[in-house]
Amino acid sequence: MAHIYVFSPSGAVRDKVAFRRGLQRLKELGHTVEVDVAALQSHTRFAGDDATRLAAIHRAAAAGADVALISRGGYGLTRLLPELRYRILAKAIEKGTRFVGLSDFTAFQNAMLARTGAITWAGPALGEDFGAEAPDDIMEACFDDMLTGQGEGAGWQFSRQTQQTYADRKPGVWARDAVLWGGNLAVLTSMLGTPYFPQVQKGVLFLEDIAEHPYRIERMLTQWLHAGILAQQKAIVLGQFTQYKLTPHDKGYKLDTVVHWLRSQLRIPVLTDLPFGHVSTKVCLPVGATVQLLVEDRDALFLWAHEHSL
Repeated sequence: MAHIYVFSPSGAVRDKVAFRRGLQRLKELGHTVEVDVAALQSHTRFAGDDATRLAAIHRAAAAGADVALISRGGYGLTRLLPELRYRILAKAIEKGTRFVGLSDFTAFQNAMLARTGAITWAGPALGEDFGAEAPDDIMEACFDDMLTGQGEGAGWQFSRQTQQTYADRKPGVWARDAVLWGGNLAVLTSMLGTPYFPQVQKGVLFLEDIAEHPYRIERMLTQWLHAGILAQQKAIVLGQFTQYKLTPHDKGYKLDTVVHWLRSQLRIPVLTDLPFGHVSTKVCLPVGATVQLLVEDRDALFLWAHEHSL
């Protein structure tokens, strides 16, 4: 099976039980697991100071592993972007290492795309996913497809409301030869205007977030809209936006309100319900890969080039 290197580029690992449970689960699945020497370090809210976490990323690249898997997200990667050794990281990816993660790891993934064009993978984290008391079967199957190179796409079903919104569109290919990019909305928004933000045009942008009230989601999307980025895409795909709390002040304003407003501002399709984000069931997505987006009725599918097996 695979050689998996676990490292901590962002927040400190507080849930050691989930961390150990995740390592055990990967071993039960037949993988060889190597843990970075600084994976459990702690410096304020971070997994070690900036130099420690930067070194961990470069050790992950030098390990020759099939997968470099983050222990968890949190915050901290944007602090490191100017110091990353991009050519060395891209070379490791070229040799076969897949960097996998989500949340704060969005910063690394999109900086790699912006600076090198290298493909990374939006997918699970060790503690949140493999360390769950009952790891999700779909998540593990998607991770396995990514490992073996057998995965050629990711499909999902969106809401009837979304289907009705685009009832007049013909089924088939809604985006052809488009770069797939995106990740956590708040992290990406913090990168706008920097050299680490991908200049993708005619792409497919996927977004997710956690603990952000719908008005804050709309505020971030408004910045993207006014910057002209959203209208340059072929499609926007919204993943899971979780763990926010509506209040009596909202008076019916909710996430669906934001989606409806966003669609009113754009001519491109805005699809929903992608199984990706801070949820147990998540697909693996190749950030920076060229994809096709196919839609028929309520079914949507990303297709990308077939990879060689390990």
